[in-house]
Formats: sequence, structure tokens, C-alpha cells
Amino acid sequence: MQAFSLKGKTALITGASYGIGFAIATGLAKAGAKIAFNDINQELVDRGLAAYEAAGIEVRGYVCDVTDESAVQALVAAIERDIAPIDILVNNAGIIRRVPMHEMEEQVFRQVIDIDLIAPFIVAKAVLPGMMARRKGKIINICSLTSELGRETVSAYASAKGGLKMLTKNIASEYGQYNIQCNGIGPGYIATPQTAPLREKQPDGSPHPFDSFIVAKTPANRWGTPEDMMGPAVFLASEASDFVNGHILYVDGGILSYVGKQP
Repeated sequence: MQAFSLKGKTALITGASYGIGFAIATGLAKAGAKIAFNDINQELVDRGLAAYEAAGIEVRGYVCDVTDESAVQALVAAIERDIAPIDILVNNAGIIRRVPMHEMEEQVFRQVIDIDLIAPFIVAKAVLPGMMARRKGKIINICSLTSELGRETVSAYASAKGGLKMLTKNIASEYGQYNIQCNGIGPGYIATPQTAPLREKQPDGSPHPFDSFIVAKTPANRWGTPEDMMGPAVFLASEASDFVNGHILYVDGGILSYVGKQP
């Protein structure tokens, strides 16, 4: 269907060397988009470039700290010079720090907020003027189940992702008049390197207790995969979603709809 085609579009996916970002970039590329991505250092960029090459996907990779506004402005200018103006932005870069709130140092809390909330503001701010001038654009913020639900040890992450949900809605409210759509994807529990410690087998070979908990809480009866993000991202990046704005699409296997199994 032509409405889902991204042919002729240029997409920037932040922090897309691996994991969810890599999968989303791959999905957008397969739909026809030209892909640019960044990461925090050259080692990660090189890792990403090798993975894309192995997958047969042509990309441009850049080193950029997305919490540095001047560096982000330079990144956007470089992408426009090397490829084309940015039509699609996916704010994917993020971190999590699992520490009980009463034990978390202030600087750690601030680091998570800086990367998971302030950076999406900075990058969106950098691409918005061009999108406004062209009167079209797609911004996709990678939110989380913790945009809606709290859990032990993730106070900083939940605060950032809750804020990102509202930033998404505000960008939609403020810039919809320019034919710019800003939506979010809220992944459920996804099998990535970031969540690997929660899926490790116990010494006796049994599943990690958290692994068992998540599978039992998910109607799909499994963790998600990064590839599960591809279709939703293509939809929100394409003309098929031109009247979808300020929406958070939860890709969670049904967790938010489910009270859980009876013990």
C-alpha cells in the first residue's frame, strides 16, 4: 500500500547502533527511507555500521551526544548536507538505572532525565524549524510502559518516560498546524541487551523470577522482540498516520490491558 511507503524520505534514529533503535531503522529502511543514526562514541557507531552492512542496509552513522544542543544542531546540519533534510525523527536514545529511589544519587537521576527526556526535546527542537518550513514531518518518541505505570527501582526512568509522553502530546498540540505529527511508541518488556539481566537463568537452570513474572503478566505469553517495533514505527512514520497525532502506541503484548493471572 502506497500510504505506508517511505520512499524518498530521510529518517534520523538516535542511539540506533543496536536493539530497538537498530530494528526501527531497519524497518524504516525496508519501507524505503534513507537512514541516518548516531551514537555516543565512535566504537558504538562502528558497531552499528557493521550490523547495518551485514543486513544489507545503507546508512550514515554519526558520533553525537544528544544531550549537547550545539552538537545536535551540527548533527542535523551534517545529515542535511550528506543526505537530505530530515523528514522523520525517532527519539530512541535512552538509558535506565535500576536503583531504589532512596539509594539513588541525584547525579544519576539527572543523567537519566538528561538522556531520556531533555535529549528528545533538544533533537526535536533542532528538526522542527525545517519541518515547519516544509509543512510536513514525523516525530516518534520511544516512550515506555513506565510512561503509565511505576515499578520498583526505576524512579528516574519512569519520571523521564512519563515526561516524554507529555512532551509528545505537547509537540502534537503545538505543531499539528504545520502538518507535523508527533506520536510515541511505548514498548513493553523487550528482549534487548538492556533487559538481559532480567532474563538470565538461575544457577539451577530455572527462569529468572522477573522473567517468569513478565511472561505471566503478558497475554502474548512472551517478551517482545526489537522486530516487533518495526511495523508500528513504519505506520507512525508514513502518510498512513497523517491524522494520528499525540498518540502513544503501546507495543506491549497486552500488559496494559491485563490484570494478570489468578494465583
